[in-house]
Amino acid sequence: MKLKMTKSNLLSGLQAVQNVVGVRSTLPILANVLLNAEKDRLWLTTTNLEVSVRCGIPADTSRAGATTIPVKRLLPIARELPEGDVEIDVDDNDVAVITAGSAYFKIIGLSEEEFPPVPKPENEYGYRMEQGAFREMLRKTSYAVSTDESRYVLNGVLLSFRGGKLAMVATDGRRLALVEHEVEVPKEAEVNMVLPSKAVNELQHTLQSEGELKIYSKGSQVIFQYGDVMVASKLIEGTFPNYRQVIPSQCQERITIERETLLAALRRVSLLMTEKTAAVKVAFTKNRMTFTMNSPDVGEARDSIPIKYTARDMAVAFNPEFMMDPLKNLEMDEIFLELTDELSPGVIKCDMPFLYVLMPMRVG
Repeated sequence: MKLKMTKSNLLSGLQAVQNVVGVRSTLPILANVLLNAEKDRLWLTTTNLEVSVRCGIPADTSRAGATTIPVKRLLPIARELPEGDVEIDVDDNDVAVITAGSAYFKIIGLSEEEFPPVPKPENEYGYRMEQGAFREMLRKTSYAVSTDESRYVLNGVLLSFRGGKLAMVATDGRRLALVEHEVEVPKEAEVNMVLPSKAVNELQHTLQSEGELKIYSKGSQVIFQYGDVMVASKLIEGTFPNYRQVIPSQCQERITIERETLLAALRRVSLLMTEKTAAVKVAFTKNRMTFTMNSPDVGEARDSIPIKYTARDMAVAFNPEFMMDPLKNLEMDEIFLELTDELSPGVIKCDMPFLYVLMPMRVG
């Protein structure tokens, strides 16, 4: 195998695929990137057996072939090479010689035959939508994914293709984030799939703001294809809970609040938050919303913001970090907070198909 490409293309390709490579792996081949040289393209592939990433970059190939090279060696070399063309020449023993300008490296690789097979899109139905829209949906939900491995089905994001919509949902049992987007979904192609966090992270890393995204459901796997990138992932097995059941059907109060003002006040009072004190008391009085954080071992913080509110006085306690998460990932100037009473969930909404259910906390 022998080919030439620019340093910038090689570096961008390696950066697109290197995230899924684990620090510790029982299989040495999983620490390597598969290089597959074709006529005018170099395909770079990595996998951890759960998530696989493939990326193509322009290359001038004089001898087609394939090999694998440790990605943690190749990436720093690519970063430090001089600007301009990079040549990679691999012999029959998978020894790669990399040259650029006066720089010379020889790296011992492993045969491509040891590299695990990577799924490819076949003739299954593919859902289509904009990359940017899908990436935004992930941003607005993925922070609510559970990290509790005893509830494994919650360790990912639900993608529900039904009724002409994609509903994306994440929950850890204490809060739930839901966003919807119109997608063409034939009746026979309706499906629910739970995408693991590793795949979510990889998609957020590689998706662009523009361009088409194709999503292929393939049994226990899903394949995302966009531009010169393909991400394939195993799905989380199990049945995702009926998330519609936890969304309150009605509320007593609907309060309009400036998002940035609310976020800033929560940030200030949460400066005194400790592991023992992870609740902020939110009190509603006439045209005023007051936040109080009381940490017996640290001290007390209090702040308030003006709101339009003339209903009965009410106070409810929330986890401030959970309350801030959706505010950080929305762009709207205003959000709507819906409340029923001190013991019922609060719901954050905005002028888009998004909602966030937050369970209240009991404090003495």
